[in-house]
Order: sequence, then structure tokens, then C-alpha cells
Amino acid sequence: MKRWLGKAEVVLGNHSDRLNAINIFPVADGDTGTNLYLTVRAAAGALGNGPEAPDTGNDVGSVLARAGQAAMEQARGNSGTLFAVFLCAAAEPLAGKSRLSAPLLATALNRAQIRAWSALSEPVSGTMLSVLEAAAHAAQAVDATQNGDDSNHALGLALDATVEAAYQAVVRTEDELAPLHEARVVDAGGVGMLLVLDCLRSAVLGEELQDELLDGLHGYKLQDPHIHEHMPADDGVEVMCTIELSPLNAAILRQRLDEMGDSVIMSQVGGASRNEDDDDDSPVDASYRWRVHVHVPDPEPAVALIRSLGEPTDIAVSQLALPRDAMGGHDD
Repeated sequence: MKRWLGKAEVVLGNHSDRLNAINIFPVADGDTGTNLYLTVRAAAGALGNGPEAPDTGNDVGSVLARAGQAAMEQARGNSGTLFAVFLCAAAEPLAGKSRLSAPLLATALNRAQIRAWSALSEPVSGTMLSVLEAAAHAAQAVDATQNGDDSNHALGLALDATVEAAYQAVVRTEDELAPLHEARVVDAGGVGMLLVLDCLRSAVLGEELQDELLDGLHGYKLQDPHIHEHMPADDGVEVMCTIELSPLNAAILRQRLDEMGDSVIMSQVGGASRNEDDDDDSPVDASYRWRVHVHVPDPEPAVALIRSLGEPTDIAVSQLALPRDAMGGHDD
């Protein structure tokens, strides 16, 4: 798992410019590659490799949970937030497990795709959500045909099928979203998820990355122009924060943010917390930490709403239309 995330950090760093170049949905702001890279870097950095590295033993779920927590806290943009959701969700069924297997991969990917779809107020097909969903279904299909075989051979078959399904889903994104079809490009976030999954396959099986997967993707050749530079500018802003809320207040916040803007993503960070003086075990009285993301025309009403419901931390507001530095000028 550490090797996977380390490899993903390097690969997304190398591919960030090309991902930025074709980033036109949901906002043509050219930062999907940067956002994914910085979020994956946070995940990989939380595990470390030196003497200060946390001791997670041989617990696969513990490793991914720690990485997912760091990714969620430092997530950048839509794509980074969804990647963090993916990691946190995938970690849950792997808790206490010492190795990955085909049945566990299928369960983890299925949990991740369900959580990612539900994190968005208005999930859209033709994005990294579709790629993750296709990958999960492929892993489940292999697990079914192998009758729950937990051998390394079955895991290899499942990983091969997962990456192939992810690739086919990326190809389909071009015709699933009108802006992508008109620009003749595939979805940037979808390609990023494909790269992440191919890194997983490579790390687990000890094989090279399948770079040839990228050869036929429209808009992905190195000499292709940066498509997003010719798209209409978005005058809105992106607001992100972490906040502790009850389930009721979380529902209120999501509804109100949906009314104010779009690209609303809310996902839990960690488990429930309770007031020490509260002896009631009712889930209604529990509170949860949430990572919140929204695009709005003006940040002040959104920030005021968030503050009215709790005490947010790590508030970041950034202009969607500003040009970004290739490695991190975007402070979302």
C-alpha cells in the first residue's frame, strides 16, 4: 500500500500538466492534475518511509485509513476530495487485514464507489465517478467467477480486469459529457483515477505501468494544446473547510449550499464524536467531522452559513478563473 501511494505520487506528478490541459469539467480551470497530485502527495506523506514513519504493522486498512485521513484534511478541488473519499472508504473493509485479495479488492472498490457517488450532491456520469464504478463492477465480476478465491492469482486477474474496465470507462467519458464531446477530450479526473488504479496494479503485482493505455485517449498527447485555456472563464470561487456537525446540521448545510452554488461535496472525516457529558448513545446526538467543498459566485454567504452551524477549520477560498502554477498555485 505504501509502494502504491508512493508510485501514484510520482506518476500523478509526472502527468499533472497533461491532466490540467484537458480539465474542462465541471469547471475549465486547468487544475485537476495539480489537485490530484497534491492530494495523493499528502496521502503518501502521511505514511512516510523514515524512522518517524507511523507503525501500522501489517494492517492494510490501518495504512489506508491513515493515508485517507491526511488526504481528506489536505484535499484539493473536486478531484482531490473524491480521491480522499475513495481512500477512506476503501480502507474500511480492509481493517485488520494483512494482505489484499480479490474478494477484498472487490469489496473495497464497491464501498469506495458508493461513498464517492453519495458524497456529491449532484453526481454526474462521465467523470471519475464512472471510472471508479466500472472498476468496482469489474473486480466484483472476477471475484464472482473465481468463487471468492483469495489467492494471488485471482488478485492478479481482478487487478487486470479493474484497470481494463477503468480504461474503457475513461474512453466513454468523451461521449457522456457534452463539453468533453465538443472539445474531443476525455475526462481529466477519470484519467487520474485510471492512473491511480494502474499504480495499484503495478505495485501489487510488481509489474510495469501500462503506459500504452494513454496512447489513444483524445487530448492526452504531449503536443496537444491546453484545452481549458480556450474555455469561458468561471467567475466564481471554490470554498473548502473542515467542520464538526450533527447529521441534522450536515443535511441543512448540504441543502443550503446546493441552493447557493454547485459542485457540493460533503464527506465524513473519521468516526462520530460525542460530548463527554452526554450519556445518550443516540446517533442523532453524535457529531461528525466533515470535509466540505462548494463552488459559489460569492464566498461570504457560504462562509457565513458554515460558521452559523459550527466552527470550521482550514477554510480555503480560491478564485476558479485564475491561472494556476503547474505544481500548486491553487489554494483550494
